[in-house]
Amino acid sequence: MFNRLKNKPPNKDERAVNKPSSARLNVFFFVAFVIFSVLIFRLAFVQFVEGPELTYMESTRNTKDIPLAPVRGPIYDATGKVALAYSEPVQSLYVLLYEDYRNDDRRQEAEGLAHELADIFKRFNPGDEKQPDAEEIIKRLDLDHQKTFGYVPRLVKSDLTTKEIAFFLEKKTEYPGVMVLEENVRRYDPDRVAVQVIGYTRDFKGAGALRQYKTIIEQSASQRDPGLVYSQDERVGFDGLELQYQQELRGRSGYQSIDIDSRNLPTGTMELTPPEKGYSLISTINKEIQLAAQKAITDELRKLPKAITGYAVAMEVDTGNVVAMASMPDYDPNDWDYDKIKFVFRNGTTESFLPNDKKPRHAESVVLLGSVIKPLSVLIGLKEGLFTAGQTYHDKGYAVLGKDGRQVRNSHSAYNGNITARRAIEKSSNAFMIDMVGKQLLKKYGGDKGIDKWDEYMKSFGLGVSTGIDLPNEFLGRLEYREGEGRESALTRLAFASFGQQAKYTTMQLAQYTTMLANKGKRMEPHLVKEIRDADGNVVKKFEPKVLNEVQFADAHWNEVHKGMVTKVSSFDGFPYDFARKTGTSEQGTGPNKKENGVFIAFAPRDKPKLAVAVIVPEGGFGSVSASPIARKIFDAYDEVYGLDGIPKGKKDQNKEQD
Repeated sequence: MFNRLKNKPPNKDERAVNKPSSARLNVFFFVAFVIFSVLIFRLAFVQFVEGPELTYMESTRNTKDIPLAPVRGPIYDATGKVALAYSEPVQSLYVLLYEDYRNDDRRQEAEGLAHELADIFKRFNPGDEKQPDAEEIIKRLDLDHQKTFGYVPRLVKSDLTTKEIAFFLEKKTEYPGVMVLEENVRRYDPDRVAVQVIGYTRDFKGAGALRQYKTIIEQSASQRDPGLVYSQDERVGFDGLELQYQQELRGRSGYQSIDIDSRNLPTGTMELTPPEKGYSLISTINKEIQLAAQKAITDELRKLPKAITGYAVAMEVDTGNVVAMASMPDYDPNDWDYDKIKFVFRNGTTESFLPNDKKPRHAESVVLLGSVIKPLSVLIGLKEGLFTAGQTYHDKGYAVLGKDGRQVRNSHSAYNGNITARRAIEKSSNAFMIDMVGKQLLKKYGGDKGIDKWDEYMKSFGLGVSTGIDLPNEFLGRLEYREGEGRESALTRLAFASFGQQAKYTTMQLAQYTTMLANKGKRMEPHLVKEIRDADGNVVKKFEPKVLNEVQFADAHWNEVHKGMVTKVSSFDGFPYDFARKTGTSEQGTGPNKKENGVFIAFAPRDKPKLAVAVIVPEGGFGSVSASPIARKIFDAYDEVYGLDGIPKGKKDQNKEQD
């Protein structure tokens, strides 16, 4: 009986209980799959993603990389031979603190070293009061680690003399931790060539306020590549081309690798990886032409009773290359104090003010253009059909504005009689511009749309917008015809804008506008750098001529305007080329505060324009007197170096002498 029951097959209920559920098996395998997938993914993540990070942390846990400033690349003039800015190697004395000198006993030892070093400097430089004394050396040693970690070498003195270098190399074993390291200092052409364009350098620790360095500062803490780490004492570009091309000029940092202990003090010898030299810039600035422009401005300022500054830009019509960009007075970039240069470090692309000791006001570098806008006013009038080239206008010497009969006069109230548009440019008729351009634009478009149309034309000629110049902090102009809304009528704003009294622009904008008059409507992008080369001299980037935009006017209209640009200027007497020009005298203020700014534009030769020049002399008086002589000397210098007809006159004279 027992055996029969024992061998009895299970009934259906028993089979249901004992048989594993397929759903449970599926869940089990799925969970196992997920667990193994997570483990495999985590292993791969650790190996391929976190691996480099963990390796870096392991390798740097007891090793620190101390950056060495890179070798900054040079900036050459247009010939590629004259260095306008360059890095010069110097030997500097550093001290590496192998012990913790924060306690009194050890501190005396470090202070004793400071006194020894001070005596050595005094011995090799007798009578030189600039040598650091013991107190200054103690401060530089930073014994309390207030400025940096203990393993960072302390700079004691830069630019060692040859005798000092020989002494410390010979006595190396007697002064453990004292090192002579090669560094580089930034030097500039002693002739002070275009210093406001080239710019200058300052310590990186003081660069935080500049937008260009904020990202670098934010990323510096997590930077893994020692070559890209900026040290606090590294010199970086702070203005001009030095700032604009900071990344290209900088190169790569070198670094000193050293093992440290738990106290952040060095435990072994340093391994040195030298810095790499940055790229070099070949600028478009020609030293000879630039110095001629600077001297021309300085000479004119001596003759003018009120003017204290002047600006000039010379730009090639076909290429956009800026061959000269002068701002005077300037400063010595090799020996400067910011408090001394803060009013003169700006160039012709930025807004700046110069102090005037005689009067409690400043002379602006950005001024109203005056009559130099009249060629464009006539172009607008012809384009818009406000008048025709042959149409005459009776110029009584003034135009009437508004119902109150307000009169706006020509310069010297000149009566010109019946004149055409071409003659209006030559005679610089304010009355023509007001009645035939300003009033007619208002009549055709109305107030707001008339202002908009004027603004559209100005900006298409580069006035009130960026020129594209490769310099930082470009000022775009002050559009008073816009700012006057609510205070002045649209009629007043358009009338005064038509003869150059409603907007202020930079010399660079004025030069770009002049090139457009010369080449009949192509707005060329101005360049101050034409090539970037690596340390071996290979060209890594070349800047080609670039047209930013082009305006369309009938060729007959261009010719009419060019024919009107024949104002008599005595400073160009004997000039061997036919050239187009326009003088301007803008007025600012009234009564005793009235200022007259000299403005002048020109391009030459007239038929095949090669060079365009713009000059602004704030408070210089008439442009024909203050600004045009500067332009003449720039044209002459360009003719000597490059030739306005393509034949350099300097080489021509040399060939005659050889014959």
